[in-house]
Amino acid sequence: MKLRWAAASPFVRKVTVTAIETGLDGRIERIDTDRHSPDSDLAKDNPLGRVPALIRDDGSMLADSPVICAYLDSLHGGPKLIPETGEARWRALNLEGLGDGLGETAIQVQRERGRPDGRYWDAWEARNAARFSRTMDWLETNAALLDGPVTIGQIAIACALGWTEFRLPDLLADADTRWPNLTRWYRGFRERPSMRATAPR
Repeated sequence: MKLRWAAASPFVRKVTVTAIETGLDGRIERIDTDRHSPDSDLAKDNPLGRVPALIRDDGSMLADSPVICAYLDSLHGGPKLIPETGEARWRALNLEGLGDGLGETAIQVQRERGRPDGRYWDAWEARNAARFSRTMDWLETNAALLDGPVTIGQIAIACALGWTEFRLPDLLADADTRWPNLTRWYRGFRERPSMRATAPR
């Protein structure tokens, strides 16, 4: 399998953490991809022009991290990161959706801050920062859902927090007091070998 990736992406990291946790990392060739380059051939593997994209052994493509992670989880015989049935399945998938949304919202804040003078819209940054904080508040209130065996939901949330910690640490400046339970969980989870091996640099 081949993975079109960019090291800083929280969604690529989610896939690589999943690959390590499922024991499949050694079966995946990583193809470093600059999706912003006009010379990039990414579109031939993913018409969305986004990473991650996985090219399977038969040459077919899977786009977007939730699909890729679900596929990888189907290939191994160990404990599943996406529980197969029951409430545990919906809990894991819901947390994955929240984690992906948290990462996307933080990225929107970064993009707005990077706009040139005259095009920056402070209201748009404030709206996304508020969305980020609301999601963090929900995760703090429901931090008990993060306990237990590793799931795709935990991975998604940890990768989003890792990206934010790396790129926008000011969004987490008061995390110890505002979101103490979530922060405590994250600091433990980020010490997993799969997280340490994929930490953004």
